[in-house]
Amino acid sequence: MPLEPFKASAPLTLGVELELQLVSLTDFDLVNASPDMLGLLGRKPFPGNVVPEITESMIEISTGVHTRHDDLLDQLRDIRHALLAAGDRLNVGVCGGGTHPFQQWAERKIYPKPRFMEVSALYGYLAKQFTIFGQHVHVGCGSGDDALFLLHALNRYVPHFIALSASSPFVQGSDTLFNSARLNSVFAFPLSGRAPFVQRWSEFCGDYFAHMERTGIVTSMKDFYWDIRPKPEYGTIELRVCDTPLTVERAAALAGYLQALCAHLLERRVAPPAESDYLVYTYNRFQACRFGLEGTIVHPATYDALPLRDDILATLERITPQARDLGGLSALDELRRTVRLGNDARYLRGQFDKTGCPEGVVEAALQRFRPA
Repeated sequence: MPLEPFKASAPLTLGVELELQLVSLTDFDLVNASPDMLGLLGRKPFPGNVVPEITESMIEISTGVHTRHDDLLDQLRDIRHALLAAGDRLNVGVCGGGTHPFQQWAERKIYPKPRFMEVSALYGYLAKQFTIFGQHVHVGCGSGDDALFLLHALNRYVPHFIALSASSPFVQGSDTLFNSARLNSVFAFPLSGRAPFVQRWSEFCGDYFAHMERTGIVTSMKDFYWDIRPKPEYGTIELRVCDTPLTVERAAALAGYLQALCAHLLERRVAPPAESDYLVYTYNRFQACRFGLEGTIVHPATYDALPLRDDILATLERITPQARDLGGLSALDELRRTVRLGNDARYLRGQFDKTGCPEGVVEAALQRFRPA
């Protein structure tokens, strides 16, 4: 079936999706509680949208469409309140974090939804290993061509979002030495990584997607697990590299950063994206995953080695006028604090050093998600 036309939306509008962990308050392991949680939440109006995810120990929430960071944050706080109230009734903890520190993938249960069962049948154990937790940010685009421009222009900033959101240092009881180990699980899927360098929506639909569909490999955009992908039915691009942060405040700040950055890029005052930009893409992405804010990236045009921390701070300064116009200065302030104090991966490692056990890491994540 041909790819649907790109449904233009108001440029720079925002929406956020968060995949969240459901945790037993007895042993702090993941618990197969999403059917009960969704059933309880479905009894009254929910301040957003909540749906199952691939295994029963996770859920996904999503916001409405927003134009300002503060309104987005208000809705995320309302959603958090509803989730915590439901969790308290069920004696189930809810928290962020890109991976659970010690859960065993073989113990997970696939949620009985047709698409999830199909994914499980196709990918085998990878489906259960996909019990990882990410933040997706949608940005509205006025046309398919603008969507593809932004998708490629953002390629050099992908390490920023990985490092700022990184919250997955532990996997199955071990410190991986990565800041974001979650993305290593995504890399295992054959249609992950970067999107092809196509700059016109007509070419993307009539050439690339049509050819991919004829191979029988894909049937819709959902089959692509790219770092950034277009969503024609929403009229957006979707950034998918972020771990789920430990707080909704940081999740909203990351969305505000992306919004202001897109506004800056759409002014077309910088060199247009080129396919050669991707020569350093995988290396830069690895640096952000492995070392977080301490990573070093290579500028795709000048080939200069840049401390990732410094590049983020310079970019935040550069896009301050756009953030001011969009009401997002507080988002940039939150991310400056993150650069100064460290990301969530650093915090979680600190909690392990403090408590001496992975259960203590989960308990700290639960407390971090709950407002003081």
